[in-house]
Amino acid sequence: MRSSIVLIFYLIISVSAIDNEYGQCNCDEEGGWSIQSILECQKVSDFFIAVAYFSIPIELLYFVSCSNVPFKWVLLQFIAFIVLCGLTHLLNGWTYYGPHSFQLMLSLTIAKFLTALVSCATAITLLTLIPLVLKVKVRELFLRQNVLELDQEVGMMKKQKEASWHVRMLTREIRKSLDKHTILYTTLVELSKTLDLYNCAVWMPNGDRREMYLTHELKPSSSKNFHHSIPLNDPDVLEIKKSKGVIILSPESALGVASSGGSSETGAIAAIRMPLLHVSNFKGGTPELVQTAYAILVLVLPSVNSRVWSYHEMEIMEVVADQVAVALSHASVLEESQLMREKLEEQNRALQQARKNALMASQARNSFQKVMSNGMRRPMHSIQGLMFLFQDENMSSEQRNIVDTMVKTSNVLSNLINDAMEISANDKGRLPLEIRAFHLHSMIRESSCLAKCLCV
Repeated sequence: MRSSIVLIFYLIISVSAIDNEYGQCNCDEEGGWSIQSILECQKVSDFFIAVAYFSIPIELLYFVSCSNVPFKWVLLQFIAFIVLCGLTHLLNGWTYYGPHSFQLMLSLTIAKFLTALVSCATAITLLTLIPLVLKVKVRELFLRQNVLELDQEVGMMKKQKEASWHVRMLTREIRKSLDKHTILYTTLVELSKTLDLYNCAVWMPNGDRREMYLTHELKPSSSKNFHHSIPLNDPDVLEIKKSKGVIILSPESALGVASSGGSSETGAIAAIRMPLLHVSNFKGGTPELVQTAYAILVLVLPSVNSRVWSYHEMEIMEVVADQVAVALSHASVLEESQLMREKLEEQNRALQQARKNALMASQARNSFQKVMSNGMRRPMHSIQGLMFLFQDENMSSEQRNIVDTMVKTSNVLSNLINDAMEISANDKGRLPLEIRAFHLHSMIRESSCLAKCLCV
């Protein structure tokens, strides 16, 4: 540093020395440096400076023409300033060749004057430009902040898009089946793949709704130290059933410990309710859905990297729980429809059998009527006609008594046959009762006579 300062002072002193052509220089030539050599060095330096000053504006003009640069007029001022500086150095380089003409001095003076004007104008322009540049810097920082916010929004949109894609995929897999067990098992498997879970389980209420039973589990535990049922009045169960969203369970929660199989390698545990919809009755062919109970879906994260539940993961859980509830309701409707179909088929079979039995009974009745008419009714009419002929003949009192008894007997049999045929025709199954007075001695005498006839 000191040697550089000494060299600069030496050059200043050397430049101030003049020979016979520079009468005001009182410096003596020392060593290898002379006035002439110093002047030659300055001349060469001025020419190189002029060349550099002329080349820089060309590069700036090319840059301005090829790009949309703000404040072009400021760059044009700089270009003019640099060109005039280069012209000043070029003219100053010609003044080192001995006595110079008036035109050269006039040109140098004009060039320096123009350089002074342009440099002052450029300095004033910079005073007004600096606040604008600072505003541009502030605007740049503002735009950078906007870009960061937009990047965050884009990241949120990507996460939402990814979450919606996972939800659509889970919904598609869940709705592939209408069997309850298949739906729940598919839900556990797909949620485990999507959210990278340690375990997940489904708890269902029992028939009297006093306990919750572990019905489906992704990783069944072989340990016998934890229960597969939890009372319905458990605080965590009550809180989950009252809330529509996701509930984060504490590590000491009985529901969480039972869902993780008692393992200590689990992380955060979350649970959400799933409404179970059942078909209550069929009115006009439309099933009426009644919300009767809640199942509980429990999801357990692994303990790796102290992972916690994010907002998007809990959003996926809520949507999947709703979709599972809808799928289970569809499965319930289908199950009830199948049961109703089986009952209707059974009733139809019973009706078909009853119809078959009725047809067989009708055929038997027709056969009975045909047999009674052809086999008994017609012969009985013939016998009655023959008995009427016998009554017209001259017979003894005993013979007439026998004939009269046989006529009465044939009339009774004919009436019985007619009554039997009327019962089968009317399907009433009963005979009308007629009450009349009769002579007991006559009835006994006719009965004994009929017995004698039968014995003969």
